[in-house]
Amino acid sequence: MSRLRYWKLTVEDLRKAQYDPKKVLIWEIKCTIDEQGTHFGVFCYRNGTPWDYASIHGIVFYHNQISKEEIDKITNFLKGKFGGEPAEKGSRIFLKDSKEIYQPKEIADLAVQLGDTFEASTELTVELENFTIPEQEQSNLPSSKILPIPGK
Repeated sequence: MSRLRYWKLTVEDLRKAQYDPKKVLIWEIKCTIDEQGTHFGVFCYRNGTPWDYASIHGIVFYHNQISKEEIDKITNFLKGKFGGEPAEKGSRIFLKDSKEIYQPKEIADLAVQLGDTFEASTELTVELENFTIPEQEQSNLPSSKILPIPGK
């Protein structure tokens, strides 16, 4: 099983992308708010995000140096879009059983909305499984942003 991570993508990179959404293992939108390290990231693992010894399906976000008030705003924003039941563990907020998205346009649109709503710059990552060389060539994803993941 081969895995590739496309990292440091822009919204425009992802808007042009064409891939089978069933091949996405994880996507992430990192939202940077300032130069002091204030940021949050929204992500979704197809196989569920670990919570102790179980996996939770749905949208998740992590935060760093974000006020409780801003965390609540992000939670409410995501819950309004995707549903789910919020649960907090450390610096992560899980929206248990929320709607999951994997289409490039949906992820790119979410990145724009997050950037606009929370006045943040965004950077995107998409990891794909069994993404063949012909699929890579036809995907419109920049080959310069591929990070191969060693493994089986």
